[in-house]
Amino acid sequence: MGTEESGGVSKRQRLDEQSSASGIENPLVPYNDVDDEEEDFERGRTANGGGRVEENRGQVVAAENGEEEEEEEEDLYGEENSLEKRKSQFEPREDCPYLDTVNRQVLDFDFEKFCSVSLSNLNVYACLVCGKYYQGRGKKSHAYTHSLEAGHHVYVNLRTEKVYCLPDGYEIIDPSLDDIRHVLNPRFTRDQVKQLDKNRQWSRALDGSDYLPGMVGLNNIKETDFVNVTIQSLMRVTPLRNFFLIPENYQHCKSPLVQRYGELTRKIWHARNFKGQVSPHEFLQAVMKASKKRFRIGQQSDPVEFMAWLLNTLHTNLKTLKKNNSIIYECFQGELEVVKEIPNKAITEKKENGNDQIDGGAGHDIFTETSRMPFLMLGLDLPPPPLFKDVMEKNIIPQVPLFNILKKFDGETVTEVVRPRVARMKYRVIRLPQYLILHMQRFKKNNFFIEKNPTLVNFPVKNLELKDFIPLPMPKENERLRSKYDLIADIVHDGKPNEGFYRVFVQRKSEELWYEMQDLHVSETLPQMVALSEAYLQIYEQQQ
Repeated sequence: MGTEESGGVSKRQRLDEQSSASGIENPLVPYNDVDDEEEDFERGRTANGGGRVEENRGQVVAAENGEEEEEEEEDLYGEENSLEKRKSQFEPREDCPYLDTVNRQVLDFDFEKFCSVSLSNLNVYACLVCGKYYQGRGKKSHAYTHSLEAGHHVYVNLRTEKVYCLPDGYEIIDPSLDDIRHVLNPRFTRDQVKQLDKNRQWSRALDGSDYLPGMVGLNNIKETDFVNVTIQSLMRVTPLRNFFLIPENYQHCKSPLVQRYGELTRKIWHARNFKGQVSPHEFLQAVMKASKKRFRIGQQSDPVEFMAWLLNTLHTNLKTLKKNNSIIYECFQGELEVVKEIPNKAITEKKENGNDQIDGGAGHDIFTETSRMPFLMLGLDLPPPPLFKDVMEKNIIPQVPLFNILKKFDGETVTEVVRPRVARMKYRVIRLPQYLILHMQRFKKNNFFIEKNPTLVNFPVKNLELKDFIPLPMPKENERLRSKYDLIADIVHDGKPNEGFYRVFVQRKSEELWYEMQDLHVSETLPQMVALSEAYLQIYEQQQ
């Protein structure tokens, strides 16, 4: 009997230790003074736990055939059942006492939705008190740990937009949090989209600064001004903007680039932002991935190259299997007729060898080929700058009217090309797009360095009439020839060719005012200033 009693005592000690340890380890106890129901439940649970210890003591005394193990298993299952009951008690509440700790000043949803501890993008929550991102909501998750360590209790799920109170775990239902949901994921109805260009109202950010929806500055993360000016220009293209403001239009598309571009468009045009600027961080990450790091943060690139790549990639991702069409082609695609004159190789070789006796006469030494070619933008060649200085020992900055350099597309002017082989080209526009993109080829690369042509192009800001300068196809019977264009965006390069920076002039439709934008700086400007700039890439809108 003595041995049985001593065995019972040791088991009793062990059980006492276990029960006391489990009481300490449960981190929920000190935090449940918030919720009366939860507190009552917790008291009941601890009382039951005490009852079990008493039962166990009885079992220890009466234990002879190893029945304790079975009882302990039952005990574990009982504990699991109580947890299930507890989960069912997490009903949504409207009276969370921690809502006054939410700090809207620190919330920034422009960055990638990754946990700041585990760097995982699964099931990520934003702490609405400090603005950091944490993963999960369970007891072993980073968000739960943060709620206990920092005493921050309100979290929003970045995907479902539901708000929870941790560590208690209940969902908070409160309409005062809707403004946060709108900043996390801006939404537009079709009626709101139609009214955007009529809106003249300024919005106010949390810091008291005013901003115009659609005219917000974009953060230059590191030498990403070439992306910023391209985005700001494309935001003026109304059909493209309207398409991306409503996610249902491209929900079939799985491309991250398309989704991020849509998100960025909605953030730029959103009238209830917490701050007057947007960081295109997620969009840039999608660009780096899709372009296989051809365009990346920290490396200056050319907005013309980026524009061409972006439009083609968006088109490829958006087009459907049935027809090769997308919103990109509807806005920007025109058509050229290209006449290519290639000198006949055999004949030129004979001439070089001194064999003048050639059969077939002069007509046979040129091979002509005519083709149609779609285009998204037209490249214009600038005349070379003067080599010599004038009397004042200064280089005159030459000027050229836009109509002179548009003659390249009149179907008669010959353009000599060397690659892929020597040929003479003639171009003629046979279909005009709704939005015409022109780029002036300012930069010339040679084996040693890049040269920049400083020639100023004189162009009209309004009423560019193309039919006076280039022959256009006759319209169909019931159609009118639309050949008048208005400038809506003008990208400018300042500084040296390898260094320098880009800025953009854009027009605000609702008041027909012009704004100059360079990263975060947005300022009103005069149309005359636009016409004096070193234009590099321009977007013109067809007059309806």
